[in-house]
Amino acid sequence: MVIEFFKAILFGIVEGVTEWLPISSTGHLILLDELLRLDAAPSLGSEFQAEFMEMFEVVIQLGAIFAVLVVFFSKLNPFSRKKDHSEKRATWSLWFKVALASIPAAFVGIVLDEILEDATGKDIDGWLYNSIVVGAALIIYGILFIVVEKVNKNREYKVLEVADISYKNAFLIGIFQMLAIIPGTSRSGSTILGSMCIGLSRVAAAEFSFFLAIPAMLGASAIKVLGFLSYVGESGISVPASALVLLGLGMAVAFIVSLVTIKFLMDFVKKHSFSAFGIYRIILGALVLLYFLLFA
Repeated sequence: MVIEFFKAILFGIVEGVTEWLPISSTGHLILLDELLRLDAAPSLGSEFQAEFMEMFEVVIQLGAIFAVLVVFFSKLNPFSRKKDHSEKRATWSLWFKVALASIPAAFVGIVLDEILEDATGKDIDGWLYNSIVVGAALIIYGILFIVVEKVNKNREYKVLEVADISYKNAFLIGIFQMLAIIPGTSRSGSTILGSMCIGLSRVAAAEFSFFLAIPAMLGASAIKVLGFLSYVGESGISVPASALVLLGLGMAVAFIVSLVTIKFLMDFVKKHSFSAFGIYRIILGALVLLYFLLFA
């Protein structure tokens, strides 16, 4: 079981790094799951393992979310006694923009997903969650990052601070976040790329992407937990304490690593472009396609 603890730590590290960098946490977790399978409860069989891992890989994101709340607590707290009335109103406005930007992805992820499953017997993940889609998305968005950075090289950004984002732009960014329903696209990659296309600076784009992650990950985690609990209830399986410990460990590690990653990215984008991430995505996408074509 000690080995499984180390595996959970590794999953937490990968999640904490890749969730915030625009390089697709999904693509990395797919590779990691293939190369280093986490056996939460071997005695309960492959079906439990599959259900648990589907929930595990999403819920450890909650650790990453707590990191955002810690790093940006002052900016996100509308009840701070250190803020005057106008500052508190600006904070509430920021939360309303985050809520507005979350609507498109929520609609696709909940409503359309259910419609698709009722009509075809498979949800969005069932249709899109495969190595070809992930690898292609990594490569395509990698190319787009490089292209957008070249186009914007001498551009003067219209929005330099998160506070200056309009409600219209917030909703447009939400449309881009909707594209992250495609595995391998990267939620942060979609929102950052979209933000830069409509005139946000790299710093404002990265920060707003962090804030958008809060409702997105809370919602996704709630859906996965409810789905897992439904499976447990219907199957009558008793979830072993060791599996819950692995989940908690993964979340804790994701939280710690996310603290470092978020601060790194905010410092990085002040001095560098996202082109390096684009190159990395292209290489990773090629490796994903190559691996599954040769070994799957």
